[in-house]
Amino acid sequence: MEPDPKLLEILICPVSKSTLTYDRGAQELISRAAGLAYPIRDGIPIMLPGEARELSDDERNVK
Repeated sequence: MEPDPKLLEILICPVSKSTLTYDRGAQELISRAAGLAYPIRDGIPIMLPGEARELSDDERNVK
């Protein structure tokens, strides 16, 4: 299930307050500024820092 595109436009990282990048393959919202990837479950972004995984150094540096 895909998240609503309008929702993705307005969401920001709760930690860094920066914009997010949608990774369709991994079903995650990526915050490079915070170094976190927030999961999307059943089309719902889980925007809790405790649920996010930390990005690797390689993932952080991808443009």
